[in-house]
Amino acid sequence: MRAETTVKAGARDGILPAQAIATLAQAGGICPATPFAADQIQPASLDLRLGARAYRVRTSFLPGASRTVDACVDHLSFHAIDLRPGAVLETGCVYIAELQETLALPADLAASANPKSSTGRIDVFTRVITDRAEAFDQVEAGYAGPLYAEISPRTFPVLVRTGSRLSQIRFRRGQPRLGEAELAALHARTPLVNVAAPSLLGGVAVSVDLSGFDGLIGYRAKRHTGLVDVDAPGRHAVDAFWERLPSDGSASLILDPGQFYILASKEAVQVPPDHAAEMVPFDPLVGEFRVHYAGFFDPGFGHAAAGGTGARAVLEVRSRDVPFLLEDGQIVGRLVYERLSEEPSTLYGAGAGSNYQAQGLKLSKHFV
Repeated sequence: MRAETTVKAGARDGILPAQAIATLAQAGGICPATPFAADQIQPASLDLRLGARAYRVRTSFLPGASRTVDACVDHLSFHAIDLRPGAVLETGCVYIAELQETLALPADLAASANPKSSTGRIDVFTRVITDRAEAFDQVEAGYAGPLYAEISPRTFPVLVRTGSRLSQIRFRRGQPRLGEAELAALHARTPLVNVAAPSLLGGVAVSVDLSGFDGLIGYRAKRHTGLVDVDAPGRHAVDAFWERLPSDGSASLILDPGQFYILASKEAVQVPPDHAAEMVPFDPLVGEFRVHYAGFFDPGFGHAAAGGTGARAVLEVRSRDVPFLLEDGQIVGRLVYERLSEEPSTLYGAGAGSNYQAQGLKLSKHFV
């Protein structure tokens, strides 16, 4: 059954909160192969689970307007991988994995996807693809069909299995993104960052903090490490995977091309309960580097309503072709904010499953 048969007339534009995502699933708009896990629906997004099979393919691709993902995989794959007992995904390789969730969206509802926070922080590059897609991580309004994940570990080989969650998806009605004037009004009402007058052109400016957190300015990933089990939080030793970068008093850092860094924002970020935010991952106007893989900030992130007093944005940084000098306080990205269609039934940070609510400079939940 198509979900549009149950959509209420006059439904408010915005990002769907948790309770609306549950209603969408009950109406047939989301069709999981197995019942949702208890914590799978987040305050304004849904975690997506790996299915039974993945395929090692020789190249990344987009299907284009006339092809299915299966048709492309048939042409490009080397071999199939059974994910049910667990499988190792190697660095430098590209995989296409079936996802357990399929969609039958109403005509007025679109979606977008992003890596989960913990996925981005271990440098696993993942994007969601649909049949006949002409863009990654974008699901057109009214789409009906399967979802797939392109997965490419960049630094650490990873162990995944059926049910592993690497990506998340948001559902959007209309155009709820705030413009500059709306951002200024929202910031005046409830501070979005702990800066009196932040730059708001293209989103709320976020700068890098290289002054030091307990003597560290960040972490640089080591090469040739062991496996990261994506479903094993707190079981990996930091020093086996990361080089600690001490503060040397220069308040600067030269990014080496091809290296992966975990840094943190200077600003403490807040997301009001009736909004969600997303980090713009790459802005060539501020430098040839990427600052974020996992772009979603759920309602309540760092906000007083969820017990927060602001939380730093962790930056997943990879320089491109040339070394690049970062200096303390340099703008490295921007946060765009979007309205929710209604306030969510739960906020980020209000439950035990919120791993990054009060974060400063913090690695993914996999490391102790």
